[in-house]
Amino acid sequence: MTDRTKEALFSSLGSVVGDAHVLDLYAGSGSLGLEALSRGAASCRFVERNRQALVALRANIEAVGLGGEVIATEVGRFLGDVRHGAGPDADLAFVDPPYDLALASVTSVLEELEPRLSEDATVIVHRRFGETPPERIDSLVLGDRRRYGDSELWIFDVDAGVEVGISDAGVGS
Repeated sequence: MTDRTKEALFSSLGSVVGDAHVLDLYAGSGSLGLEALSRGAASCRFVERNRQALVALRANIEAVGLGGEVIATEVGRFLGDVRHGAGPDADLAFVDPPYDLALASVTSVLEELEPRLSEDATVIVHRRFGETPPERIDSLVLGDRRRYGDSELWIFDVDAGVEVGISDAGVGS
């Protein structure tokens, strides 16, 4: 994600970041989670599996000195593993997978992420421009799309009136 995109994103998030418990999935160097911490987030869990990225991530966390928990595993394994369930529900989640990760896989990650979210959470997904995001995934509702050059941010909010695990797909059939 470019610095311009990141700055626009955090400017638009405003008070959502303050005191938030953050998940930074596909964390890479940790720039999104670290930015959230620098803007007052209460905590951040960084999930990354790439060894080179983990070296950079840990160095960046140490250099910035704002803390954060590094979880060195695949995102799917983290989301499905009860051992990683401890900790507060996320108020803000960043999902920034490699562009070549299929849309179906991104949707699956969002489905697995949903039970780890607070009832008023915001989820930001960073993708290549041109894909069509799902309008709803269980209680996650697409609220906004923002284009920045060749990338796009999908902003999902939790619809607290929807029971987790209930999808629009079978309603009324």
